[in-house]
Amino acid sequence: MPEPPGALETRGPLAEVKARIAAAAKIARREAEDVTLVAVSKAQPVEAIHALIVAGQRVFGENRVQEAQAKWPALREANPDIALHLVGRLQSNKAEDAVALFDQIHSLDRSSLIAALAKAIDRAGRRVPCFVQVNIGEEPQKGGCAIGELPALLAEARAADIPLAGLMVVPPEGVEPTPCFALLAKLADDNGLTGLSMGMSGDFETAVMLGATHVRVGTALFGERG
Repeated sequence: MPEPPGALETRGPLAEVKARIAAAAKIARREAEDVTLVAVSKAQPVEAIHALIVAGQRVFGENRVQEAQAKWPALREANPDIALHLVGRLQSNKAEDAVALFDQIHSLDRSSLIAALAKAIDRAGRRVPCFVQVNIGEEPQKGGCAIGELPALLAEARAADIPLAGLMVVPPEGVEPTPCFALLAKLADDNGLTGLSMGMSGDFETAVMLGATHVRVGTALFGERG
């Protein structure tokens, strides 16, 4: 069967990103296999996603529930080994849809969402691991809980029996990300968590060297969106 258009071109960027992850992991004396590459496919057409699947990528991330619902059911039916992560902010009224569709959620950040997710998880019988997003830069326009509120939010999530995958951060734009990544790693360690969702196309190597277990990469794999 012939490969879909773009599959050959996609292999280069995917191989390059994986090589960069491996090199960063080696510097940090880590195993590259301990870092999950989440290919962020928001706003990408199905053809581009399919090409990356053919090239070997198996974990994808979407920002919006509605967009994922439009694209992924058919893709996953054809590729049942794909894992799908929600990496964008989640509205409480979309919790049930998110639990039905995604394998991990990276944006748990408030009490109302804990309640909605706990109810959705119980109803669906799917225990979807969640990263708690921390707003380290204290940016009002971004999701994420404040650093000072993190212990209480984690306790609330544990009491609601939500599986916790770890912590997630989106550093402020234009700011050196290293301190944000180092602080997130410390916060995770202080709170008994091992998962770290941090690092995007411009800084994933730094994130890997500072302990990232999941890097969320879009542009470096798909190219700039038009």
